[in-house]
Amino acid sequence: MIPLKTLGRLLRPGLLVAMAVFMTGCDWALFDPKGQVAREELTLLITCTVLMLLVVIPVIIMTLVFAWKYRASNTNARYEPEWSHSTAIEVVVWSIPCVIVLVLAVLCWKSSHALDPYKPIEHEKPGIEIQAVSLDWKWLFVYPEEKIAVVNELTFPVDTPLNFRITADTVMNVFFIPHLGSMIYSMAGMETKLHLIAEETGTFPGRSAHYSGAGFNKMYFDAHSVSDAEYQQWLDKVRADGKSLDQAGFTALGAEKNQDWYPVTYYSSVETGLFDWVINKHMGDNHHFGMKHDAAAGHDAHAGHAADVAPAAQEQLHEGEVTDEHAGHDADPHAAHAAHGASGE
Repeated sequence: MIPLKTLGRLLRPGLLVAMAVFMTGCDWALFDPKGQVAREELTLLITCTVLMLLVVIPVIIMTLVFAWKYRASNTNARYEPEWSHSTAIEVVVWSIPCVIVLVLAVLCWKSSHALDPYKPIEHEKPGIEIQAVSLDWKWLFVYPEEKIAVVNELTFPVDTPLNFRITADTVMNVFFIPHLGSMIYSMAGMETKLHLIAEETGTFPGRSAHYSGAGFNKMYFDAHSVSDAEYQQWLDKVRADGKSLDQAGFTALGAEKNQDWYPVTYYSSVETGLFDWVINKHMGDNHHFGMKHDAAAGHDAHAGHAADVAPAAQEQLHEGEVTDEHAGHDADPHAAHAAHGASGE
């Protein structure tokens, strides 16, 4: 039988080589933050991991030590079959995890509020609003202040807060730029918000982090963090090379259910209120879920009766100047009956 130490020495080089091979294709974006939010999230991740390792590492070490010390071949180990309790061990086993859990709870509670994706980033420079819409299978970014839009490309000035308003035109998806921070869902008929900022210039990959269909693996884009001058040059390029985007154009864009990567497309002008129109078109005619059919039925049921109400009785009924009995005297019997029906009696 090969001793444990010898086996470990033999396996160690092989394990290191295997880890190096498997991780050559990994993108360590989460561990390479380029913005304030991502940096604070990485600090939180490392802090929580270290705190939990305060329990995990000693447990692993003691498991290996106990297994070796009390192995069957070690006749010198203490043998106490009647032993069952130790107050000192109980105090250590329970107190340390309780303290760690308490520290983690306070830390996570504070950071959850500080890193709330809906919380705007405080900065001396004014933020830029960007409206993101997930489609099958591409991203549309609308810059309402600049009145432009771009498909599958995101460009913004460095060191400037980015105020995202996010929705979906089809199924639920997830908007995520790992180098900059938090991910958040996009859902049809709903609006979510996300606030990010880039502290360095560069190109950062953005992607969909939620499976949404056949073209999901091609639903990615590049986020370009550039200088203020380069951002203005990019705006001029979009206005010069782009085309117009209105409701009809958006419908045509959504109908192109690409399964390959959709090329970057510029729109030099965008219809005002397009983002709100995308949200509203998934909410029904009256924007009250569960009430659409009931409201329509009630309207149809009373339409015929309301048309027969005498003008005088209608005016008195709506102004509250007469009671139902007076309405019956001022109008003919049929009109009075219709007035009672319209009032719900």
